Amino acid sequence: MSFFPETIVVTGPTATGKTALAVRLAEIFNGEIVSVDSRQVFRHMDVGSGKDLAEYGSVPYHLIDVADPGTPYDLFTYLEQAQAAIRNIASRGRLPILCGGTTMYLDALLRGYALQGAPPDAALRQELDQLPLAELNKKLDELAPADLAEFKDRCNPLRVRRAIENALSCGRCGCVKNSGALLANSLIIGVYFPRPEVHKRVEIRLDERLKNGMIEEIKALHDVHNVSFEALDRYGLEYRYVARYLQGLMDYQTMRNTLLYSIRKFVKRQDIWFRKMERENINIHWIPRGDINEAGELVRKFLAHQELPPSPIKLSEIFYGK
Repeated sequence: MSFFPETIVVTGPTATGKTALAVRLAEIFNGEIVSVDSRQVFRHMDVGSGKDLAEYGSVPYHLIDVADPGTPYDLFTYLEQAQAAIRNIASRGRLPILCGGTTMYLDALLRGYALQGAPPDAALRQELDQLPLAELNKKLDELAPADLAEFKDRCNPLRVRRAIENALSCGRCGCVKNSGALLANSLIIGVYFPRPEVHKRVEIRLDERLKNGMIEEIKALHDVHNVSFEALDRYGLEYRYVARYLQGLMDYQTMRNTLLYSIRKFVKRQDIWFRKMERENINIHWIPRGDINEAGELVRKFLAHQELPPSPIKLSEIFYGK
């Protein structure tokens, strides 16, 4: 078996029904799902992260509820665990189906990135978190001067901190290499709705989550599981603004409206990322409204090694204005 087997990817903007489509494909094609979501890895973060575990039925899933909230979990850890899950699923004769919209995780998997260097060091990370970007770059200059020509992320504090960890471990600041293996064996399916419909779906879903326990869940993360408000702020939009509401920094309606506006801006950033993938010749087959029949036919052809039709939708050809 090759390092990366044939793999299906179901992605797209938030609130477009990716999980439902991935589950149906798994049921039809003897698949198991690998979550591509930076928050669903954490236990006790169910409503806010949109785990929708009831949708999975009997379909096995991976990379959900694998870490305690408040503990370190990053791209290094995710890639290691996701690649192991993909190989394990395929070794048992089942079809790996990646599902999610955390674009950094997805991009790393699609491009076959393999992280090099040491695992993250929690104590060092805490120390580096206190340093401004200029001091981080100065420290990196001192640790790995011969390797900096290859390092292109000097303006990204997260990448610079990771490069320092690697430099301390092995004398090299470069932390990724591209094997290109997974991309060649993947069918990427995107769930497409026009942006106005996505915005409406976002509003409906947000109000459902607020009604169905999201505030209580986030309060319990702080009160019961000892996750600080500062940490909650880093777990994404829902956790950030509900945490501010719980601290009395904004009233309920302001929290709800600010969160809705911010999620809609996040949808636009996702759209920009997917357009970037298209420009870099990553072929995404956009399926209007996630139609299971159209998606299923694509998967059948892919697994039979038949030529796939071009996607009828190209985000690069759709313009919404400002």
